[in-house]
Amino acid sequence: MNEWDRLHRMAEYYKAEYPIGTRIMLKVKQSLTFEYLGEDMHRVDDNTRGTVLTVDDTGTLHCKFDNGRSLGLIPSEDSFHKLTEEELAEEQEPDMDEDEDEDFGMR
Repeated sequence: MNEWDRLHRMAEYYKAEYPIGTRIMLKVKQSLTFEYLGEDMHRVDDNTRGTVLTVDDTGTLHCKFDNGRSLGLIPSEDSFHKLTEEELAEEQEPDMDEDEDEDFGMR
């Protein structure tokens, strides 16, 4: 198998493993493109959650993060994971603090 075939198969694997809409959590962003950003205001911090928008033909996962930023993740270089069923369920639970603020706030 040549390099192109190997990369194509990996991209197809990532497309199947991370379909559009998959929720992920960034652990550590390590790819070279991020190093050039330094302390740029466009950075995505560790432990930020996001949604997969697409996986391109090179296997890069293009994600929209909950902080409003977008970033391409390289699975072989960046550390992230799919949210577990438990983590997804936690996202669906209403935030009790927000409910309390509404009930006890001034009207």
